[in-house]
Amino acid sequence: MDPKARHQGEHPPHIAMLIGALGVVYGDIGTSPLYTMKVALLAEAQPDVEHILGVLSMLFWMLVIVVSIKYVTCILRADNRGEGGTLALMELAMRGRHGRARYRLMLLGLIGACLFYGDSMITPAISVLSAVEGISIISHALDAWVVPISVIVLVALFMIQARGTGAVGKLFGPIMLLWFVVLGVLGGWRIAQMPAVLQAVNPGWAVQFIGDAPWETFVLLGSLVLALTGAEALYADMGHFGRPAIRRAWFIMVMPALVLCYFGQGALLLADPSAIRNPFFLLAPDWALIPLVVLAAVATVIASQSVISGAFSVTRQAVQLGFWPRMVIQHTSAREEGQIYLPRVNWLLLGAVLILILAFSSSDRLAHAYGFAVTGTMLMTSLLAFAVLPRGTHGLRRKGWLVLITVFLILDVLLFSSNALKILDGGWLPLLVGLGLLTLMMTWKQGRQRIHDTLSGDHQPLVDFMESIEKYPPIRVPGTAVFMSMLVGTVPPALLHNLKHNKILHEQALFLTVESADVPYVPFDERFVLERVSRNSWQAIARWGFKQEPNVPQLLEQIAQEHPELNLDPMQVSYFLSRQTVIVVGRQSWRLSWQRHLFAFMARNASRSTRFYKIPPNRVVEMGMQMEI
Repeated sequence: MDPKARHQGEHPPHIAMLIGALGVVYGDIGTSPLYTMKVALLAEAQPDVEHILGVLSMLFWMLVIVVSIKYVTCILRADNRGEGGTLALMELAMRGRHGRARYRLMLLGLIGACLFYGDSMITPAISVLSAVEGISIISHALDAWVVPISVIVLVALFMIQARGTGAVGKLFGPIMLLWFVVLGVLGGWRIAQMPAVLQAVNPGWAVQFIGDAPWETFVLLGSLVLALTGAEALYADMGHFGRPAIRRAWFIMVMPALVLCYFGQGALLLADPSAIRNPFFLLAPDWALIPLVVLAAVATVIASQSVISGAFSVTRQAVQLGFWPRMVIQHTSAREEGQIYLPRVNWLLLGAVLILILAFSSSDRLAHAYGFAVTGTMLMTSLLAFAVLPRGTHGLRRKGWLVLITVFLILDVLLFSSNALKILDGGWLPLLVGLGLLTLMMTWKQGRQRIHDTLSGDHQPLVDFMESIEKYPPIRVPGTAVFMSMLVGTVPPALLHNLKHNKILHEQALFLTVESADVPYVPFDERFVLERVSRNSWQAIARWGFKQEPNVPQLLEQIAQEHPELNLDPMQVSYFLSRQTVIVVGRQSWRLSWQRHLFAFMARNASRSTRFYKIPPNRVVEMGMQMEI
């Protein structure tokens, strides 16, 4: 089935789709009640009624405005052919724009993607830690086991990534359904004991709280934003489940369960302010505490799995768009294209998560770092949405969009600036990670562009060259030579090296250029364009979407079916590629020198193009060449 087709229309989702969305999309935001109220009220040893109701009121209306209105109602409309996420939104925003405007939008998208990696590091650490900390409620003698158990759980989680999430994924939805039911039941039970907590639905409590202590409220936003973690996942995972399933799952199950749980914790604190030491686990009666700790641990593993899979998907998109070097990408499912495994990303993430666990050792300390990554990504999404959502609208409707996005933007700026106050307390971590990754991405993009410009300056027109070859041919040998070329319509270096050293040419030659489209999926029937260059040579331009992986042998089968005059029998095809070795030469300024050495290092460690393009190694002839930068 064409991936685009499954997103067309707004057909009501099946129950299985709704339950699947619970497991993949809502794992992160669904585990936020484990730590949000505890962190938000941590400064108050004995929070009073006004404080509890004010915090609850702010939390409730943030869920309504940021998640229900901004993401579920508005941002989900900004889909790139059914796909969401920061990079998909970036490509949508850049479409039709050039020069500095395009560069600025690209920078916003990359910053959002880099901060998402910070989120992918912190979410497994804070989620699993907060769940395992529940054993401290059972007995303080178990406190010393919190970190070791968390490490064991996370190592096991990352080790099974190579096996794929297909089989385990079938359990995610039902388990998260049980989790949300438990949240709702426990919260409802406590609310029934203290119904006065429902007053917090009135926004007047939030307004009064802000008026009484504006600066304290501003600082508090940095903690309350923890309730919104995972909101980006609603948008990023739109391609897996579609807009209707995500919206219905939120309004029917997730939001009611979260509101009941948060208000239930508020009711518990109104009755017993000392429960602030862990208001989530103290919701449960004593006999249910151990099952709740186990269920919470499983739910946090699911939440962690969601962001790990998201990091794999973002990395694949970045590779396809030219912002990361080629990497080994393994498919873990024969049917689901989205189920992939990237070994390098997996082990780097595990190393980062273990460092966080050992360095911070508690969910409270990690919360400072968490908010900065989340609010930074949300701010980038709002800025990109400013360039996308009003597009194609006029008059009052356009003004309405601009006003609405401006409100979202103001709120995101407040949330981000509040978390910026915590840079010294842990917010420096995602900032440092984001800056490092942004440097790597921009270095790779600029380096590839430099090589592209160098080759463009030295190029020879392909048509003129092949016509001269036809007039004065070298020795011709049976079969077809496929020359991979970066530049359309130019003579690839591999051809020149082959003629110079081997002094032969195959009977037929196909010059293939692979491009990445600015859409997530390119339909099979739009995969390539083929033009005849000379009597025995052709030029093909192949395009894959940024959520697809190039497969050159499969492409040649398709070309052979539509153009039988080309001999593309796999046993008659030889692939010629240029293997570029990047060398830094000359004296440059300090900034240019380290950036060029960094690019050369990244180029040396990129996966081989044969593996990336799925080309059989025994059919490849690589022609080495040195590129000086």
